[in-house]
Amino acid sequence: QAQQGCFPTPPLTRISRNGKMVEIREPQDYMEVLQQQRGGFSFELCNRNAHLAQTTGIKNPTAMKSGTTICGIQLKDSVVLAADTRATEGPMVADKNCEKLHFIANNIFCAGAGTAADLEHTTQLMESQMELLRLATGTQPRVCTVVRRLSTTLFKHQGYIGCALVLGGVDVNGPHLYQIYPHGSTDMLPFTTMGSGSLAAMAILETEYREDMTNEEGKALVAKAIRAGIFNDLGSGGNVDVCVITKDGGQIFRNMEKPCPRKFKAAYKPFPKGATPILKEEILKLCTVESGDVTMG
Repeated sequence: QAQQGCFPTPPLTRISRNGKMVEIREPQDYMEVLQQQRGGFSFELCNRNAHLAQTTGIKNPTAMKSGTTICGIQLKDSVVLAADTRATEGPMVADKNCEKLHFIANNIFCAGAGTAADLEHTTQLMESQMELLRLATGTQPRVCTVVRRLSTTLFKHQGYIGCALVLGGVDVNGPHLYQIYPHGSTDMLPFTTMGSGSLAAMAILETEYREDMTNEEGKALVAKAIRAGIFNDLGSGGNVDVCVITKDGGQIFRNMEKPCPRKFKAAYKPFPKGATPILKEEILKLCTVESGDVTMG
């Protein structure tokens, strides 16, 4: 008993569970808190979340659906990419003419589907890394280098970076076309599509793709595939952007086709001048210029 009195008794909390009183020992320092929370997820807030969902109608956040149609084909000496220009924010059209073709290097471009911010930052990061690599080695970056770095980055984040890419380029080994998924898996294909309108675009490519196509025929084919996505998918729309990549570099044809032009303007006339009353008008003379010298007022 004397020895037991030398050490303070840890505080106990009595709570009722299923009609029975249960004693729970409270942690004394951060190590005991850490030991209690070992094993991963903490279930402390589950009851609170369930109560909020039942009483206030608060729902857990869900992933927002994105819409895009992108595609690419590999030809004998070049790669042709294409994309639509609609950016969506759930059920709303956020931008009618956004650019989904991204520059990575002079000989490497990609078309992106998914989260706009993730695509912008990821492709800009790859562009920076490829430029540093080119300056360090003095050689043109290879397509497989970009694919490996993108695949490693996306796999490391386990799909939380919403980047679905169709990447194409021409290097010392010839033309290459890759498909990169948000979780980091990659495919090397002669033609491919991605995005919510990919099924409609793939139907066109599977029907009309040939290996011996010229650049002009390839541009017409990918534009037709994007038009199929625009007309058959609500998440895709706007105009058609095309990029042709050869050994001399890539060229983006912005708004090469406008399949859905605006036929009319709103019938409402603008407000006439004077409709909004002016309550106060004040003109401040900030400076005076005399013979080239500025004199502050």
